[in-house]
Amino acid sequence: CILQTRLQAGQGYGNTLSCVLTVYRNESVAGFFKGMSFPLASIAVYSSVVFGVFSNTQRLLSQLRHGDPARAPALADVALASVVAGFVSVGIGSPVDLVKIRLQMQTQPYIKANIKLQPTVPGFPVYRGPIHCFRTVLKKEGIAGMYRGAGAMLLRDVPGYCLYFIPYTFFCGWITPDGCISPNPSSVWLAGGVAGVISWGTATPMDVVKSRLQADGVYLNKYKGTLDCILQSYQNEGLKVFFRGITVNAVRGFPVSSAMFLGYELSLKAMKRDQTETNP
Repeated sequence: CILQTRLQAGQGYGNTLSCVLTVYRNESVAGFFKGMSFPLASIAVYSSVVFGVFSNTQRLLSQLRHGDPARAPALADVALASVVAGFVSVGIGSPVDLVKIRLQMQTQPYIKANIKLQPTVPGFPVYRGPIHCFRTVLKKEGIAGMYRGAGAMLLRDVPGYCLYFIPYTFFCGWITPDGCISPNPSSVWLAGGVAGVISWGTATPMDVVKSRLQADGVYLNKYKGTLDCILQSYQNEGLKVFFRGITVNAVRGFPVSSAMFLGYELSLKAMKRDQTETNP
């Protein structure tokens, strides 16, 4: 979401409404979709891998502990599976996030013909698109450059996924009627949405740090690392800087997480049904 990125890593946006109006005034409706082609193209793979890792880790732990992979996991198993999913998410998601944020933090160029602009001057675009951005970062900064901000992302995603899957498991079990083998779609939708709000709300401080580190380097390198980014951000803007974009994160977290968990549970049901039909 460009609003989240601009609020967290940009300057001059007082609040969410101010950010919306500024983006629309300067970049029109197209500005809200800047940098989204790469994430949209990879979101299905990313979500499938993360949820698959979470589910299979739970099954493995149930098999090791109880000898039955289908047994309902204990809270400790859910937490451990969440941690593993968090590590995997950083490995595959960090380059995608970096490309998205680099593209979103570019200021739109002046639309004038036959004028060659220096790409290193702030205010003018450095990257022509996601592929060009990926290749440029890889060429200039190497693999380490593609994983810039991965430390902050790890500190965001490991506890973030714990506060994603654990609340979901708890709320889903709480609102599912007794005697039901699996939760109904409405329970999944509500529990998933609540889990998304909790997770994104608590992950916002490290999300701010991650966004700033990944945006850093478009024109110059301001931060030496995660701790330096935290200290500089706090010294310059105070504690409130770590809660920039929390409203956008929470509002977006409910519908996105509801859809994610609904798709996850429906997929599990379909696979279980196919296994039952295959092995009567």
